[in-house]
Amino acid sequence: MDEQPGTVRGTLARYLVYLAAERRAADNTVLAYRRDLEQLARFAEKERGEEQDGAVMLAELDVPLLRRWLGQLARTLCAASIARKMASVRALFRYAERQGMVRCNPATHLVLPKVQRPLPTFLEPEAMAEVVEAPPIAAAIDLRDRAVLETLYGSGLRVSELCRLDVHSVELPPPGGGEPGQVREREELLGAARTVGKGNKERVVPLGQAAVHALREYLARRAELLHGSGAERTGGALFLSRRGRRMGVRQVQAIVRRYGMAGAGRADLHPHALRHSCATHLLDGGADLRSIQELLGHTSLSITQRYTHTSMQQLLREYDKAHPLAGPRRRPPPEDG
Repeated sequence: MDEQPGTVRGTLARYLVYLAAERRAADNTVLAYRRDLEQLARFAEKERGEEQDGAVMLAELDVPLLRRWLGQLARTLCAASIARKMASVRALFRYAERQGMVRCNPATHLVLPKVQRPLPTFLEPEAMAEVVEAPPIAAAIDLRDRAVLETLYGSGLRVSELCRLDVHSVELPPPGGGEPGQVREREELLGAARTVGKGNKERVVPLGQAAVHALREYLARRAELLHGSGAERTGGALFLSRRGRRMGVRQVQAIVRRYGMAGAGRADLHPHALRHSCATHLLDGGADLRSIQELLGHTSLSITQRYTHTSMQQLLREYDKAHPLAGPRRRPPPEDG
């Protein structure tokens, strides 16, 4: 990559270092920015006829060039993908503005296609209870599955965060109700799981009573899954596979699908649906958006606000069923005579 100051590729190289080192962005986030912005760099080099030395200056990326790039993207990409790529471009120019490399951000002058974000998938509380209670309470592997489901639903963790949890990451209150002062926000939220969210930012996530109970039962028999491999080979992982290794994302997805079908008849259930269900049920139960944002680790409140639309749709369905004037008004029957 050309490191020459002021060039597109040179600025991109420094911006990626900034994202990783100073913003502490997740590896996947840095890779996504790299892919989007290198695609723009290649387009600009081809446009300027300088594909060989890559010497296109960042200041040369003006509104007309970006519009032509958008036109090319629109042939093969959906609105959401285009919006994401333009967000990457805007972020690069904001960085360049702060560094004094450019005077304006041309990406802010572009009108992007409106993105219709799908509403989060979630289950009703009764269906969710059927799912988390579907694993039998018998072998250690069953207790693990129950603890996985309860933790996903009870804490709202992302599946990647769940897989990164270590045994020492989880703080459970003593059996019988816990230490005084360990109750968090609401009486039924006990204990805490410390986990790293997106990037390297740490947050504290509450665990519900059911999750605490399921984890305690699983931890009492977790050693049965080690199979002589030794704790040193697990890296201290909280959730172990049948082979005694740290569980991966695909294994957790398979567990959710299996018990989603067994408990709620939903073979399409995925771990994120449990996260969505946690947030939606908290909102329906009276939790405020800021608290839910903190719980889920969202960087923006606008992301959390999607759950208000989900709850409103549910409210409207209940209104339609319960309110006498919700449906088409019926005229009283004509009187005889």
